This record gives sequence, structure tokens and C-alpha cells, in this order.
Amino acid sequence: MDDQSNLFTDIKEKLIAQNRPQEDIDQIEKAFEFAKKLHEGQYRVSEEPYIIHPVEVVKILVDLKADTHTLMAGFLHDILEDTDTKPEEIKELFGDDVLNLVQGVTKLGKLQFKSKEERQAENFRRLFIAMASDFRIIFLKLADRLHNMRTLNFMAAAKQQRIAQETLDIFAPLANRLGVGKIKAELEDLSLKYLYPDKYYEIAKLVSQKKAERDSTVQLLIDKIKQDVKKFGIKAEITGRAKHYYSIYNKMRRQNVSFHDLYDITAVRVIVDTEKECYEVLGLIHSQFKPIPGRFKDYIAMPKGNMYQSLHTSVIGPRQKPLEVQIRTWKMHEVAEYGVAAHWRYKEKGSQKANSETDKQFSWMRKLIEYNKDTKDAEDYVNSVKLDLFSDQVFAFTPNGDVIDLPVNATPVDFSYRIHSDVGHRTVGALINGRIAQLDTKLKNGDIVEILTSKVQAPKLGWLNFVVTKQASSKIRQWFKKNKREDHIELGKSTLEHEMTKQVFDENMKNGELEKVAKQMNYVSTDDLFAALGYGETTVNKIINKLKKPAKSKEPVLGREHKASKKDVIGLEGLLYSFARCCSPIPGEPIVGVVTRSKGVTIHRLDCKTLDNIEPERLLDIHWSGNNTDKTYTTSIRIETAEKHGLLKDIIAAVSDNNTNIVFANAKAKNNKLGVIELGIELDNIETLKKVMTAIQNLPDVYSVKRVQTAFSQAPQQFSKKNVSKKKTKQERKSNQ
Repeated sequence: MDDQSNLFTDIKEKLIAQNRPQEDIDQIEKAFEFAKKLHEGQYRVSEEPYIIHPVEVVKILVDLKADTHTLMAGFLHDILEDTDTKPEEIKELFGDDVLNLVQGVTKLGKLQFKSKEERQAENFRRLFIAMASDFRIIFLKLADRLHNMRTLNFMAAAKQQRIAQETLDIFAPLANRLGVGKIKAELEDLSLKYLYPDKYYEIAKLVSQKKAERDSTVQLLIDKIKQDVKKFGIKAEITGRAKHYYSIYNKMRRQNVSFHDLYDITAVRVIVDTEKECYEVLGLIHSQFKPIPGRFKDYIAMPKGNMYQSLHTSVIGPRQKPLEVQIRTWKMHEVAEYGVAAHWRYKEKGSQKANSETDKQFSWMRKLIEYNKDTKDAEDYVNSVKLDLFSDQVFAFTPNGDVIDLPVNATPVDFSYRIHSDVGHRTVGALINGRIAQLDTKLKNGDIVEILTSKVQAPKLGWLNFVVTKQASSKIRQWFKKNKREDHIELGKSTLEHEMTKQVFDENMKNGELEKVAKQMNYVSTDDLFAALGYGETTVNKIINKLKKPAKSKEPVLGREHKASKKDVIGLEGLLYSFARCCSPIPGEPIVGVVTRSKGVTIHRLDCKTLDNIEPERLLDIHWSGNNTDKTYTTSIRIETAEKHGLLKDIIAAVSDNNTNIVFANAKAKNNKLGVIELGIELDNIETLKKVMTAIQNLPDVYSVKRVQTAFSQAPQQFSKKNVSKKKTKQERKSNQ
């Protein structure tokens, strides 16, 4: 656009329509002129003048009815990062409040970080902390991200993917937490477009194809509702709309159904003047159309954590088509569209006021600061926020009626630590809806939870096996780190001694190997290492992995893994044997011995593909002795995943959590945004392997986990000695013909 002086015209007209004071409009225009001058000669990747970006950001903020200082900061938000302007100049021209807002969304400067990931994690940490003190900062950031997503098509494909995933992981959930439905839906749809374009365009096409049929059905329902509300003198606005694409995609994935199997693609929305009329309209609809059982939700009586209120019901509509109906007041509709921005009242010098109810609903913002105190590492901090605050949620109540929001699968122990760490430490039991419940019970929406406490603090290490919030697990570990140190040293020491055998443990203590390992793992002494093992901060496998010496070393460092005096397999007495690398058999699964010419007997899994070409007379009937608890065996698994940054780290953690060593890891990308990870793992038996595979399969974005044979790409087939004999006989007949 050549004439940049007209860029402010649309914004000015909207501000006048919102009855903004002329003095405020002049201040906002002053910020625009300052930004236009500083961004002169700068261009975006799209080759547009750079000033267009802050202008579009401010347009989004005007629609959200942001205050004057936020709009000024919208024009200035890239000034510190992209020009030579000093903070003092912004302060002098526009004041402290505007400067604080601009600094809140400015990325880190030239500080040194080990990786891009570490830098980005620290950026997010800074953003979350700044947001906790002034939530206008996140509206600035959301508007900035929304315009960037709208123009993402000009970026390189790899950058599109990274930014879209980041948007889906952090910014869309933030918009949802703040209740800004308009921004949340658009961010999710744009993310879907770049992350899964095939799915996006498929859904778009299907929605478009069915539009005429859907619109006519919806119109029949709308006309009927209009007639009924008019009879009862209720003034209502009634509209129908298709749900946004990401919502449809999520439902298809979550319910594992096709588009054609979804029945609530379209929602009819009824907006009335009063809460009483909401329930009257609901009664009218249910009297005319059959409600679908289990599909009614009263978010008016029990609002969502982001203050969203509405009645939701699904009915069998005209032409026997199921349809969803949402009923709300105009005030509720404004909150659904604009979230917290519809409730908070801005004051010009940055002071924010909110009624006590709003303050209570958004108490989660304070947790952003609490998490920062508990977590030193930026990546851990961001992961904690994503897990505890941005995941799907459950809303439970204290006996006094206070709402406690928690991640799905949270337990009474998570609930108690969310109230206060002291309550968590003193927890001994829980009542859920008036009944005694186990502490590992998964809470459901609407549960009333009463925590039973003792006078003394006595948390249990076993709680770490079922708590899901980072807050609870962190507080439990901290308590055990500070208390009962001698008990944990003794427990860790005896655990390690048992795993290694006393003789080998004593040798490693005497020659200083365990002290070296302690230093490598950032512990001051071996006692600190044993204590960490005792209260669950580290695992036996991690310590043993550090102790392992290179293969050329003749002296074993570990005891039980290398002892060969005990028989592993029955049926090979007196024979030299080895385990086949092609199929890597593990105790607990069927095996067979194959006599070789020079290496004694090779032990294979009974379903190993290589056995297809082995003569029956070379096969030996063998089985595991059951005396294999002191040895480990190596096998390989293949994992197919979505291409997601950080997923390999999650998979390795899942393996490690099951006390299993990783021998090798190989990750690569395939077509269609598919990632393939191959792991070599050490374990003791087939049951451990099953646990590991199940833990990996349960991770989000993991499509499949399979056992593989290193020598073959095909999946192993079932095999029995009888089948081999028959197959060989047929081959012999054919060769004799």
C-alpha cells in the first residue's frame, strides 16, 4: 500500500464508533505515527511494508475493545526488537505503562543459549510471568500471533510447521483459558491447515458439500424455534453455523469416526435477554424435539473455568437429523466471544479492576508465578504450564463450593496440593461426594472433594505413581528431599546393592566408581546419590548406565547383568549357545534352538522369519529356565509417530520410567509427516517389554509400537516346528520332481 497515511482511518472510525474520548484517539494515533516512522523501509516476508503488521494487530485489539494503552502498545510492540529505539524513549513519549506492555511481549535479546529450543522456552517463561502480572500482555501476544498465522503462507514449510505446532500447543489453549472463543477457533483452524493440510482441506470440502442440505435442515429448526418464542413473547436472535474445522477434526480423532458419522457438525445458537428466558427456551425446544440422552450441559449453573456460560442440548431435529442447540444471554455471548476482556475494566495508568468472582475464576494466572518459583529449568517450566494449565480440564469443588480446576485424570492428591502444599503434605484420605474414596481415584467434573488431613506432614512416595500435576509431584519430591534423609540414603543404598550384588557394590564403592557417578549426575556425594534414589529423583537404571565400562574392559563393573554361571535355557546343558540378533528373544516368549556349524546353538524366537529356511533336523526343543532375573536381554522396537518436536524425549522418558535401558536410538522422518523411531532396549523379560510398549503407545502423537527383527523389514509371522516340517516336505517333493 503506497499511501500509508490511510492505514489509521479504519481504526479511527471504529474507535469513534466505540465512543472513545478524542484525547485517547489522539494518543493512539501518535503511537501509530511513531511506529510508522521507525518501521519505514522495513518489509515483511510477504513484501508488504512492515507497518501493516502492527496495524492489523491493533485492529484485532480494537475488536476486543482493548484499552488505550494496549492499543498504543500494539503499534509499538516490535519497536524494541526491530529498531534501535531505547526503552527510555518509549517511556518519555508514552509513559511507564505502555513501556511495560511493550517489554512484556519483546523477545529475549542477545543472551546466549545452548539451543533454539532453550531460547524459545525462556521466551515463553518470560511471557507467562509477565502475563501473570498484567493479562493485557497476553492479548497483545494473541493478536500478534493471530496476524502472523493469517500470513503464514509466506513462510518456508518447516517454519510453518513449527509456528503452527507452537500455536496449537500454547496460544490456542491460552485463548481458550482466557475465554476468547473467536481467537481460539481461528488459531486452531489455521494451525490445522499447516500441520495437517490433507485433513483440513478434506473437512473443508465435506463441510462445503453438505452445506445446502445442512442449511435447509437447520433453517427448519430455526423457523420452528422462532414461532415458539414469538408466541411466548420472548425476543431472541437465532442463527445456525457449522463448527470450526479443528473442532470437527478433534471429534473425528477422539471418537475414531469418519466425518459422515458425526451428527453435530452444525450448532443452532439462540440468544435472549435474560437467564430465565434461557431455561424457558430450553423447555420449548425439548417439548417440540426429542432430546438426545446424555447430551445436555448446563454451563449457566456451572460455568466453565474461563467463565463461559450457556445451555447446550442436542435434539433429533427436522428430517430426523441430530442438531446441537446453544442457548445464552447477550451478556453470556459477549463473554463467550471476548472472554476475560468482557469482564475486566481497564484504568488508564495500568491498574486493573475485577470483581471478586472474576478474580477467583482467573486465580490460575497466579500459578504461573508459583511454578516459576518451583522450577529452575525453562523447558520444565513451560512443560508444567502446558500440562497443568492448558490440558483438558476437570472442575471439582471444595465443600464450601470453591471451584478447583485440574487436568484430566487428576486425583484427590492433586486436588489437595492445588489447595496448598501444606494440605497436600498432611493428606491421609478423601471424601468424594460424601463417600470415602481411594487417593488414586480419578476425579470427574462436578465432584465435591473433601480432603482428610492429619496434624503431621507424612506424604507417601507411592503418590508419585498416580499424581498427574507437575505441582503435586514437584512438592512431594521436595518434601522427601528435605525430610527423612537418612531413611532415603539407606533405602537407595540397599536398592542399588540388591541390583548389583553386594560384592560388586562394595567394589564400586571402594574403587570410587560410585563417587564418580554421583559427580556426573550433579550430586555432591554418594550419600546424596543414594538419597535421590531413595525418594525417587533418579532410578537404578540411570546409575547402572553411568557405571558401565567400555566393552574392551575385562573387569566387570556390574554384577548380575554379566554373570554367566546360571543356566538361562533348559535343553542346552553342556552346549555352547548364543542369542540370535535377528529376533532378540526375551524370557517369557516361546523359543527354539538352531544348531550351527561353528557357533554351537543359536536361540531364536519361535516366530523368527529366518526359521522358514532351516531344516527341521537342526531344531532343538528348548525353553527358558525361569532363572533369568539377574540378566538383561536386548531387543528392538519400531515406533511410528507424528512429526512433533520433543516426542523422542517423551518416548525415552517412558522407557526410562519402566527401569529399562536404551542401547541405541535412531529417529528419521518419512513422507506424509510420519516419524519413525527405532530403539534398542535392554530388559529382563517379555512382561517388561509389554509394559514399555504400552507406556509408549499411550503417549499422544504415537501411532504404533511394534517389535522388529533387525535383519528383516517385514513383520514376523507365526511359526511352529510342525509347520516347518510340512513346508520342508513340500519343498523336497518339488525338488525331487
